[in-house]
Amino acid sequence: MESGPEVFAGTVFALFGAALLLWTGVRLRHGEPVADGVNRVASAAVAGLAGTLALVLGGYCLTRL
Repeated sequence: MESGPEVFAGTVFALFGAALLLWTGVRLRHGEPVADGVNRVASAAVAGLAGTLALVLGGYCLTRL
């Protein structure tokens, strides 16, 4: 019963991280900016780092069951 919040948090983090990495990759492949008005390399790096961090946190939450 007490593992419910961990499963929910892990799933949310993992889905968000995967979606952010996928979205960033598609934007870069099409040559479109990741964020408006920001350096393209910097915004892609920050988005990639945030997506990776969210995936790691999701994995951490799911392995703590």
